[in-house]
Amino acid sequence: MPVQEFLEASSCVALGAHWDGRGVHFAVFAEDAERVDLCLFNVGGKRELRLSLPDCSDGIWRGYLPRAQPGQRYGYRVYGPYDPTRGHRFNPHKLLLDPYARQLAGKLRWHDALYGYRLGGPRGDLQMDRRDSAAYMPKAVLTTDTAFNWGDDRPPRTPWSDTVIYEMHVKGFSQRHPEIPEADRGCFAALGCPATIDYLRRLGVTAVELLPIHAFVRDRRLIDLGLTNYWGYNTLAYFAPDPAYLADGSLGELKWAIKQLHAAGIEVLLDVVYNHTCEGNELGTTMCFRGFGNASYYRLLPGNPRYHINDTGCGNTVNFSHPAVIRLAMDSLRYWVEEFHVDGFRFDLGVTLGREPDGYDPGSGFFDALMQDPVLAGVKLISEPWDIGLGGYQIGNHPAGMGEWNGRFRDDVRRYWKGDENMRGALAARLQGSAEMFDHHRRKPWASVNFITAHDGFTLRDLVSYNGKHNAANGEDNRDGSNDNASSNWGCEGPSRDPVIHARRLCVSRSLLASLCFAHGTPMLLAGDEFGQTQRGNNNPYCQDNALSWLDWELAAGAEGQALRAFVSRLLALRRQFPLLQGHYFQHGRIEPTPGLKDLSWFDERGVELQAGDWLNPTARLLAARRAGLRADGTLDVLLLLHNADCVAHRFRLPPPLYDYCVLVDSAYPQIDRLPVTADGYVVEPYACVLLLGHEPCPAPVEELTPPAAELETAELELDDVIAPPVEKPEPIEDDDPDLEGEPA
Repeated sequence: MPVQEFLEASSCVALGAHWDGRGVHFAVFAEDAERVDLCLFNVGGKRELRLSLPDCSDGIWRGYLPRAQPGQRYGYRVYGPYDPTRGHRFNPHKLLLDPYARQLAGKLRWHDALYGYRLGGPRGDLQMDRRDSAAYMPKAVLTTDTAFNWGDDRPPRTPWSDTVIYEMHVKGFSQRHPEIPEADRGCFAALGCPATIDYLRRLGVTAVELLPIHAFVRDRRLIDLGLTNYWGYNTLAYFAPDPAYLADGSLGELKWAIKQLHAAGIEVLLDVVYNHTCEGNELGTTMCFRGFGNASYYRLLPGNPRYHINDTGCGNTVNFSHPAVIRLAMDSLRYWVEEFHVDGFRFDLGVTLGREPDGYDPGSGFFDALMQDPVLAGVKLISEPWDIGLGGYQIGNHPAGMGEWNGRFRDDVRRYWKGDENMRGALAARLQGSAEMFDHHRRKPWASVNFITAHDGFTLRDLVSYNGKHNAANGEDNRDGSNDNASSNWGCEGPSRDPVIHARRLCVSRSLLASLCFAHGTPMLLAGDEFGQTQRGNNNPYCQDNALSWLDWELAAGAEGQALRAFVSRLLALRRQFPLLQGHYFQHGRIEPTPGLKDLSWFDERGVELQAGDWLNPTARLLAARRAGLRADGTLDVLLLLHNADCVAHRFRLPPPLYDYCVLVDSAYPQIDRLPVTADGYVVEPYACVLLLGHEPCPAPVEELTPPAAELETAELELDDVIAPPVEKPEPIEDDDPDLEGEPA
C-alpha cells in the first residue's frame, strides 16, 4: 500500500524510526535547523520522496507516516545556515544518515559530493557545495528488531575477578579458520560456530572483546592506496552493525552468535568508538552528525568555531558536554544490551567521553549518566583511559565500577622482562594490581585491565622478534605506529634460525604471559598471541585486511603453536584454581592469614625481605613475591613467584617460614609439573618466571632431589585436555617458520 505524501504529527518521545504496527514515528535532533525533510527511497535507492517533518520542540523534529512498513529505506535533508565561521554547516544537498539508524542498505561510494563544501574551491570550506550526495550514501533501513527468539538465553555475568578477556577481530579470527564454514568466515556467524566456541573454552577465556562492529566508513585515502580501514575505528552509525559482518544480511545473525557464546559461558564485550566519528575535521565529509548540527555534536575551537578541537587525533572530538550527545550514546549502549544481549563495552579513548569545557572530569555528565543507568548496571564497562588532549592520561581516575586498560602494566612488564634497569619496583607494583593507581574509592584489583599486547602494537611474537616497527606496507613510509615499543629482538631482527635466539624468545614470551596471568587485575589476551601469531613487525596494521592481520591457523596447528597454547591454558587453569592469583582485594602485607605470615611479602634471591632502600637498586632484576591467604573453608594457600630478568641463572633461596614447595610453572621448562623444590631453593633460568606452591611448614630440611627426566608425569591439576610437550634439546629451526620476507597475501 503506498504511503501518503505528507507527515502527520507524532507524540513519540523516542529518537529514530519506530514502527507501531500501523505506521512509523520519525524523530531526529537538529536544534539549530530551520527545516528537516524525511527522504524515502525505493529498494534500489534511486527514487526519492521528500516529506517535511511537521513539528519541532526542544530541538527534536518529529513526524508520523501512516502505512509505512519495516524495510523502508530513508534518510534526511536538513536546512539551516551554512556559516562555518559560526560553527554551522547545514547543507540540504547532502543526504544524511539517521544517527539512530539500526540497519544500513547500500555501500558508501566515495565522491566529492559527500563533502558539504566545494572540495578544491578557492574559498575552501567556506563555500557550500550544491551537488546532491544521495547516490553515494547508504540508506537507513526501518527495522523492528523483534523477530529473534532468545529462548532461555541468560547473560553469564562472570564475576570480574574470574574474568579473562580475549581481544579479537571478527574477520581476523575466522577468515582463515579451516573448521569454520567458508560462507561464515569473516562474519558474525563464525563467532557462534562450534569450532570457535570449543577453541575459546579450551583456551580458558571467559569473554571476547570484539574490535568495533558498529557500521563504519572505509577511509578514502586508504582506498586510493589500495588499502582499507580494517579495525573499524571510524564510526558512521552507533546502532547498526557493519553490513560486511552479516553473512545473510540479517541482524539475527549476531544475536544467534551471542546466544551460542552465552550458552558456553562466554561473555561478549564490544569495543565502541563514541569519542569521534567518521566525518573528520572541518575539511571532512557531511554524512550524518555534521549535517544535523555541527555545533551540537562536535567540540569546536572557542572563539573560532570554524575549526574542530582534535583531542582524539582523528580530526574531531564528539561533544559530550551536550545533553543530546549523552542521550545518543546512552541510547546506543542500552540498545546493544537490551536488543543484542551484549555483556559490556570497552570505550575507545575513554577520557574524551569525560571531557567538559574545562577538561577531564571523572564526574562528567556522561560518566554520571553511565554509572546510574539501571540497564547498564549489570554489564562490564571498560575505559581506555587516555586521549591526546591536555591532561589526557587519566589511568586510575575513572569512576568506581569501571575497568581501565592499564598501559602502565604493558610498558613496565615489557621493560622488566627486556632487562631494563630500575624495573623491579615497577614490576612489583603491576603484580600488586597497580594499587597505587586503583586502590581508592573502594575499587578492587579487577579495575586494572592488564595486557601485554593489544590490537594496537606488536603481537607477542613480534615483541620478542623486532627492535623496531616495520610498517612500510601501510603506505606512510614507516612513519605511522609507535616508536616506543619496549621490544627486543634478542639478537636478530625478525625471524631467526639460531636455536639460542629462538629458545630465548620463547622463554621470554612465556614469562610475559605468566606475569599477565598471575598479576592481580583482569587479564586481557590478544587473539593469536597464544600460538605465536606474527604481523611481520607491523605494529599498526589498522589498514591491513589481509593475511598480515588474519590469524594463521596453520601456525596454531604446528607443534610450537600447540605447545604455547597449552602453556597459556595451563596458566589460566592455575588462575582459576588459586584465588590468590586473581586478587579479590588489594594486598599490602598488612594482613596475616596465620601468625607470622603476611598476605604479601617481597624478597630478593637470598630469601631476605626487601626493605625500602632495596627498591632503589637500579640493576636489581630479581624478585620473589609470596602471597598467602585463607580460602572459604579455612585452607591456607601459599604461592611464591620467582622472577629472573637477568642474563644468567640464579638460585632463589626460600624465605622463612619454610614450606614444602613444588613447581607449578617454570617458563624456562614449560613441561615441568609438580617438581619438588630442594632445601637450597630453586634455580631460575635467565628471563624465566616460576610459580611455586607451598604446603605445611617443613619439620626439618628435606633432602635435595634430582630434577626428573623428560618423561616426568603430567600434573594432577585438571587442565581441560592440555598436553604439555616433553623436554627436548633445542634443534635448528626448520622451514615451518612463517616466511616473513614477502608482501602480505
